Parts: sequence; structure tokens; C-alpha cells
Amino acid sequence: MNQLEQLKQFTTVVADTGDFQSIKAYTPRDATTNPSLILKAVQKPEYRPLLEQAVRDFPQLSTGDVIDRLLIAFGVEILKIIPGRVSTEIDARLSFDTEANVAKGRELIALYEAAGIGRERVLIKIASTWEGIRAAEILEREGIRCNMTLLFALPQAIACAEAGAQLISPFVGRIYDWYKKSTGVEYTGADDPGVQSVKRIYNYYRKFGYQTEVMGASFRNTSQILELAGCDLLTISPDLLQQMADTDAPVARKLGGEDGGATVEKVSIDEKTFRFMLNEDAMATEKLAEGIRAFCADSGKLKQMIAAMR
Repeated sequence: MNQLEQLKQFTTVVADTGDFQSIKAYTPRDATTNPSLILKAVQKPEYRPLLEQAVRDFPQLSTGDVIDRLLIAFGVEILKIIPGRVSTEIDARLSFDTEANVAKGRELIALYEAAGIGRERVLIKIASTWEGIRAAEILEREGIRCNMTLLFALPQAIACAEAGAQLISPFVGRIYDWYKKSTGVEYTGADDPGVQSVKRIYNYYRKFGYQTEVMGASFRNTSQILELAGCDLLTISPDLLQQMADTDAPVARKLGGEDGGATVEKVSIDEKTFRFMLNEDAMATEKLAEGIRAFCADSGKLKQMIAAMR
């Protein structure tokens, strides 16, 4: 078996892309998207018609609402290819507004259901701010499953689990990027700070019995992926999926086979504790803010494209 086939023995493989034509060969169970990936996809000729149709079909809607229809269109097409779930992201501008996240989550699910897609096949992606986590708590009670994104630190992960979120997406590569820039060190294997962060979260969840799924995300290389074999899910870009499909080097389970959380202490998280612990983590604070800004910027570029087509 190649590395991708071996990985699937331990971990659910998820495709991280808006380029849904590229994922058929890798047979992932789920798929994830975000504004940056959709922006990249609609600049390709084969996906331009989805953008043109969204603009043509909804002339009366704001550019933001047209983007929502575009996200749904991509999600519906992706779900024709995969057997599992697609993740669709809420506008990052709402990251600090609980009520707006709840309203938008309900709206996106209603759009999917109007397109004939059951809510069990959709994960609503919300930024792992305190406000976003509170929104997820409300949505989960309504049967709307949430994927908590832009997650960089244990207090975010604990708060998400205690809120009953379906899934979290800790960003391995962006953590690695911060530490590499900060220290000048090229981290590899188990020494990678992004890998260590996901392992810490995974072991914490297992020790204290949380049911929230852990899905490592934002990978820079296959070494990071292989170090997390055994994690509940891993969402991987098509280029890294292809690299794994092209080699048959052995893959060993790294998570789930041992009691890695034996010495972990339970942390009680309320809003004050959450904000203080996040503030004490310079990497997490900076990368969360940077990630929100980047997603907002790419949503803005999509809006400019739509406005220019009207």
C-alpha cells in the first residue's frame, strides 16, 4: 500500500481544497473549504461557471450573500464526490459576534437543506474565538454541527469541547510557521511545535472523555501528517495527498495507541480564563488575529470579483 492507503487505516482522510475535481483520485471521506480556497478555485476556468451562475441567479442579493450561495454551490458539488461531510465557513468578519454567527449558521444550513442536502452532511466552520465558541454551543443544540477553525492553543480546544462542538481543526502548519520565524529553526518530525500542539489536544480529549473530533489541518509537509497518524481526522491539500500516494514508505500509528495524557491536569475554562490563557500565548494570539484578517481579505477579493461582474 502507498502512504495514503496506509494512513487511512488509522485516520479519516479529508481533502482540504475548493478544487473538487482534483480530489476524486484520493477518495477522501470528507472535505473542507474556506474563503481562500474558494477564491483560488474560482480563478480557474473550470470553476468560473459556478461563480458566474451565482452572480447571474441572485442579482438582488448583496455581494456577501452571493458569496454564501457560491460556497453552497461548491459544497453541493463536493458532496456529489465524497461520501461524508463538507465544511463551509462563516464570514470571518463575524468572528466576534455570537448572534451573527448563530444566524449565519442557521442560514447556511437552510440553504443546504433547500438544495436537498441534509444537515448531517454539513459542518459549519466558525473561528475559535470566545464568541464563535458560544455560537457553536447554540448551533450544536439545534443539530447544526460545527467545525471550529483557526485553532492554535489548548484553551481554545478545551472551550470548544466543553461547548459540545462536533470537530476542531488545529492548524499545524501555521503554528510551525510562527515558531520557525521566531526561532529560525527548521522543525521536523516529533519536534514540530504544530505536531506537538495537536498531540497535546488529542491526549487531553482522550484523558477527559471529550467526544469532539480532532482534525489536524494546515499542513506544510508530509512529515507533519505522518507524525499525526492515528488522529481522528486529517485534512490535507491535494498536492500533499499526491505526495503520499506516490510513495510506499511505511506509516506507523503515532496517536491513539498509548496513554499520552497520563500526566495532563484538567483545566476549567470560563471566559476570563480563556482570554487570559490565550493572551499568554503569543503564537496563538498572533495567528488567530492574522488568520481572521487573511480570511476577511480573501472574502473581500471575492466581493470585488462579484461586483465587477454585475
